[in-house]
Amino acid sequence: MINVTLPDGSVRQYEDGASPADVAMSISPGLHKAALAAKVNGDMYDLNRPLGGDAEVAIVTARDAEGLELIRHDAAHVLAQAVQELFPDTQVTIGPVIDDGFYYDFAREENFSTEDFEKIEAKMREIVDKDYPIIREVWSKEDAIETFRKMGEEYKAQIIDDIIPPGEPITVYKQGDWFDLCRGPHLPSTGKLPKAFKLMKLAGAYWRGDSRNEMLQRMYGTAWGNEKDLKAHLVRIEEAEKRDHRKLGRELDLFHLQPEAQGSVFWHAKGYMIWRQLEAYIRRQQDEDGYVEVKTPQLLDSVFWQRSGHWDKFRENMFVVPDEVPSTEDDGPVLSGDAELMALKPMNCPAHVQIFKHDQRSYRDLPIRMAEFGCCHRNEAHGALHGLMRVRQMTQDDAHIFCREDQIGDETLRFLKLFERVYNDFGLSEISYKLATRPDVRGGTDENWDRAEKALADALTEAGLEFEYAEGEGAFYGPKLEFHLTDAIGRTWQCGTFQLDYVLPERLDADYTGSDGEKHRPVMLHRAVYGTFERFMGILIENYAGAFPMWLSPVQVVVAAITDAANDYALEAAAALRKAGLRVETDLRNEKINYKVREHSLQKVPVIAVVGEREAAEGTLALRRFGSKGQEILSLEETAEKLSDEATPPDLKRAKA
Repeated sequence: MINVTLPDGSVRQYEDGASPADVAMSISPGLHKAALAAKVNGDMYDLNRPLGGDAEVAIVTARDAEGLELIRHDAAHVLAQAVQELFPDTQVTIGPVIDDGFYYDFAREENFSTEDFEKIEAKMREIVDKDYPIIREVWSKEDAIETFRKMGEEYKAQIIDDIIPPGEPITVYKQGDWFDLCRGPHLPSTGKLPKAFKLMKLAGAYWRGDSRNEMLQRMYGTAWGNEKDLKAHLVRIEEAEKRDHRKLGRELDLFHLQPEAQGSVFWHAKGYMIWRQLEAYIRRQQDEDGYVEVKTPQLLDSVFWQRSGHWDKFRENMFVVPDEVPSTEDDGPVLSGDAELMALKPMNCPAHVQIFKHDQRSYRDLPIRMAEFGCCHRNEAHGALHGLMRVRQMTQDDAHIFCREDQIGDETLRFLKLFERVYNDFGLSEISYKLATRPDVRGGTDENWDRAEKALADALTEAGLEFEYAEGEGAFYGPKLEFHLTDAIGRTWQCGTFQLDYVLPERLDADYTGSDGEKHRPVMLHRAVYGTFERFMGILIENYAGAFPMWLSPVQVVVAAITDAANDYALEAAAALRKAGLRVETDLRNEKINYKVREHSLQKVPVIAVVGEREAAEGTLALRRFGSKGQEILSLEETAEKLSDEATPPDLKRAKA
């Protein structure tokens, strides 16, 4: 007999050779029916695989994260089987699980089309209906290579040859006559796969991600535990497409990108107006919180990056520049190749240390909170760029706090309050916290890492914030706090950061004079609230679906005249509203008022003030709000006062209260 410990701590005995399926059946027939796989001593097992001895067993169902991942894994296999049954000239390569779904890379001379999706999905449902048992087999490496080569599956044979050590067995999973190389686990049968799947898109992908290799065809799909969850996901995708910041950026005339400046943003007047409001707002927060603002060079000698450690850890993402005058000779090389190297800064921290070091510092001077809206460059691959979310040129609301070790807790709490206040002002109040701990490759001593991780954990606890650990995901110089916010449609974004660093002050020789008259190293706290303006703007555009709150909207009011006779009053009203501090445009075109209202509504202008001859005679405005069909009649004076109050940034409104 073997002893099986269940998640509730109870222990049951089973005959040797029992499987997780036997355990599930002994608990209840309902659990056996819902079971997809099991966690055995922490490892995932097929439901029918023998336990092999005493074990801790947890049954996995579609409600579990592991169960959903298993469903997506099997959906990828069913997709591959369906494709090869419909298109026998296709070779399969790899098909991993990804966020919200899966993909499979296929090698085929003829291109697939999204028009093929309907028949592929129908074939997938047919395979599910046939309820093929999914059987795990163990093969030798040599037999597997020979089998796949005979089938014409050269990619599979190459995978096995390259990644499986000699003499090591491999696992193959069969479903009907079709089989694939896989380490598993899998569902007990194809009939266990919910039909809540859908193929989403096609893309090209180089074999093994190398542009020197063959181009494959990647087919993306999504899979869920039930039809309800699938439909909810598709609705989220539809909503996300409507909110895509790249689409709204074009429609609202905020910004554009073009190939001649890969990863750098051309901000239009309206987009830059939003930027200016964001910058003014966060500058007020930093001024209130005791920061000094500085400005540092874009181009720094590589010696700074070597000393800081970034040259070794981050050089592949830096734009490196030779310190020489380019040749103007037509026949010779533009650069000699012998010059000293400089780099466009990818971050501001080494430059801020130089300012700290420029004066002698005392323990009484600390903390020094040094902020910069620093323009940085990172040499991201073209294929990794994505609108405002991943760029090459970025501006950070960056700051570094130089403090004593006994000040870490207070400064961390101070930043957490600042962060929460800022995000609440943007309506982004659903935030989760993670503490990323030491990576395998890191600087500094274990003693310092112990103190740093404990200091951040203690500060989060004192602030009353729940958090989880992200093991091994800290920076090479110190642990960091990650802030994950949830937007209006339930998506999660990582924005600001707070990092505790003992390493950089040591490497760059920063010190202060302590109360004992001796030299000491400051602790350096790296922090950003927005993260980068570009990414934060992209998140805001999508969160608000382009309909910015009044204080952020690039145009707050449009005064639209119904007839030419009201034009003079429209101009007078616009001037009065501007004097009240509002951003105002006029629309005096010879167009029908309904056309004007519709056009400005598409631009998501918060308020359209309509004026005709009656309004001109009475000194009033008919206000139409974005998203509302009604209108409000107010005097010009009342309108200026009311809208000016609505357009006041939240921090200034608090100051008035």
